[in-house]
Amino acid sequence: MSHHVVVGAGPVGRATAAELVRRGHEVVLASRSGTGPEIAGVRRAAADAADADVLTKLVDGAEAVYNCVNPPSYHIWPIYWPPIAEALATTAERTGAVLAVTGNLYPYGPVDVPMTEDLPDAAIGVKGALRAHMWADLERRHREGLLRAVEVRGSDYMGPGVTEAHIPIAAKRAVAGKTARVFGDPSALHSMTDVRDMATALVTVATEPTAWGRVWHAPTNPARSQADTLADVCRAVDRAPVTVRSWPGAMLSVGGIVVPFLREMRETAYQFQRDYVLDSSAITEAFGLTATPWDEVCRATGEVALSA
Repeated sequence: MSHHVVVGAGPVGRATAAELVRRGHEVVLASRSGTGPEIAGVRRAAADAADADVLTKLVDGAEAVYNCVNPPSYHIWPIYWPPIAEALATTAERTGAVLAVTGNLYPYGPVDVPMTEDLPDAAIGVKGALRAHMWADLERRHREGLLRAVEVRGSDYMGPGVTEAHIPIAAKRAVAGKTARVFGDPSALHSMTDVRDMATALVTVATEPTAWGRVWHAPTNPARSQADTLADVCRAVDRAPVTVRSWPGAMLSVGGIVVPFLREMRETAYQFQRDYVLDSSAITEAFGLTATPWDEVCRATGEVALSA
């Protein structure tokens, strides 16, 4: 049994803590409040993710520390992320724990091909460039021997415990038999990653030295359109599929004037206006990881929506 610390107690953090327990590890799940639903075998702790001294005490002696932090809103990313990224990097340098980062696909920017790990981080938007910089800094420190780091990137989340992501939000109306609304083109392909698959990937690469120093993609099912995905979610919980429509384009332009979230969504709208496909074959070939069966992903998502 080895000691692991997960920082961030959202859906990915909780799934990662549960996966570590399943593998027989000792786990601390840290968040600002240190509270939340009980997870068997997991000890909760209160910690400021931007405080390197606090994190160092918590992580000292751990095999790995996991950045599963989830900022509360897009518009605060530029001020929220830098101190947290620096604190976690400093902690990894001080303690020798492997730093495993929950990433996303934003650093690639708009692309017209399935996304693979060898694509350049070419985003020019604020959020994508910020996440690209975070990984570039860790990769440099890893290369220079200052720390050991690895990042796993996934697409939009589905699965147990996920409530505030695109499909889970739309699914609340869909399973209630109401017309569902999505951003962008409902018929465009869009990859969806189950939080459990992100957790499995994070734990696997954090504990496998051959995986360190690079980006991996979490195991992800073949891309489906948002409309087809919502229909699959409905069927998985014995509900009839509903009509799926796109939010009006003016929602982002006009609504963004007064709603920060909608204003920030303008930058990432491209992800839903055309095919947005993640290729996770590399992690399957290297470590044999495969995505949770699609029916199970949809069932878990539908059950969350029914309970909302």
